[in-house]
Amino acid sequence: MAVGKIDRALVADTALRLLNDVGLDGLSLRAIAKELDVKAPALYWHFKDKQALLDEMATEMFRRMVAGTRIPPGARWRERLLVTSRGLRTALLGYRDGAKVFSGSRFTETVHAVQMEENLRAFVDAGFTLRQAVRATNTAYLFTLGFVTEEQGVHPLPGERREGYDMAARAELLAGFPLSAAAGEVIFEGYDEAFEEGLALLLKGIEAESGIN
Repeated sequence: MAVGKIDRALVADTALRLLNDVGLDGLSLRAIAKELDVKAPALYWHFKDKQALLDEMATEMFRRMVAGTRIPPGARWRERLLVTSRGLRTALLGYRDGAKVFSGSRFTETVHAVQMEENLRAFVDAGFTLRQAVRATNTAYLFTLGFVTEEQGVHPLPGERREGYDMAARAELLAGFPLSAAAGEVIFEGYDEAFEEGLALLLKGIEAESGIN
């Protein structure tokens, strides 16, 4: 492929495809250059380092998330929080180490501001102060990001399971701590149910703290 045909979008798309094969630790500008059949220095015209690439990858992940997440017109704050949190989890689970890529990355454009503005507006229109709205939406975001980080520690991709998470072996190891041993079935199984229960707890906390329902 000729160097002149390479742009940021192509590099980011290639990186996201490679991510599922090699994971974040194995992803490098050199590996991406090999996939594109160019020399690694050609990519430095577009990204000064790996973090700059991760920023663009996270931005592209967000673009795809927004495109695949439908928020009903007129949705109020509660529904928007649920839809966006579920959409983010789904998007992150689509990539090996997706949550790690997203965490700490900086968006390279203002694509995120459209949804952010709409979400905050829904909260403020319902009677929240801007500070309350920011705390609520940011807490939901951090919960989702942390949840998926832990989920992908067990299931790097849907259908995969890392070694070391055998519940019977864990229960045997923690035989002297019966409650902790039994907790494994709750912690490391049923992630869909656990995520929904966590969101429900968040909603209750937001309602209780703000007095708005």
